[in-house]
Amino acid sequence: MDVALPSHAQIPKLDGIPLRVFWYSDPSFSSGIDVISIDQVPVRVYSPEKTIADCFKYRNKIGLDVAIEALRAYRERTRKPDYQALSRFAKVDRVEKVMRPYLEAVL
Repeated sequence: MDVALPSHAQIPKLDGIPLRVFWYSDPSFSSGIDVISIDQVPVRVYSPEKTIADCFKYRNKIGLDVAIEALRAYRERTRKPDYQALSRFAKVDRVEKVMRPYLEAVL
């Protein structure tokens, strides 16, 4: 299971569940959060646009091919892709220069 934590937070101990932790600075951790309901329980998840920016931010950990595929899937599955939001979250995650060629390719 992947989990996002703010910088310097304590890693939760969950018996039998392997965790992959991704550390975020405060602006990056708190931006792009959507609240969805799963079995009437509110769950905080990152928006698709923030998730793609995060994939590029952690491209060395998860692979650049994963980040590019996430961007392609977003473009294909979204009726009206929000490229302004992608750019905004790229700026928050400080990956604008890395993402720019791939965003230009899908426009």
